[in-house]
Amino acid sequence: MRHQTKKHTLGKAADQRKALLRSLATELFVHGEIITTMARAKALKPYVEHVITLAKKGDLSSRRQALKYVFDKEIGNFINLETGEVKAEKDEKSAPQTVLRKLFVVIGKEYSSRQGGYTRIFRLPPRRGDASEMALIQLV
Repeated sequence: MRHQTKKHTLGKAADQRKALLRSLATELFVHGEIITTMARAKALKPYVEHVITLAKKGDLSSRRQALKYVFDKEIGNFINLETGEVKAEKDEKSAPQTVLRKLFVVIGKEYSSRQGGYTRIFRLPPRRGDASEMALIQLV
């Protein structure tokens, strides 16, 4: 029996679903909001909220666990590790900005006083090609 095994399968195998959610979460953390289908947005919401909860803890173990959930690609700027300021040029207290650094230095600090509900989903008009439900998911 399949009691309490509810998950959004998205019509994909487990490895493909994991890669899809990982890339969607990475882009959500980079841009702050993304447009995707409603089914993908609903599957992404608990995934992202768990990663943000890890970022709020901020310890080394949480950082290593969060690395399993996002791709740690470079964004292109430099981030001050103490203040979280993003700059175009490097100075002595800054490092290249990656998704994981942004997640722990900026996003984790931003939601430190919030108890949950870090994302919001808006419905959009259906997609023109196949009329599938579209959604805008964004960080609150």
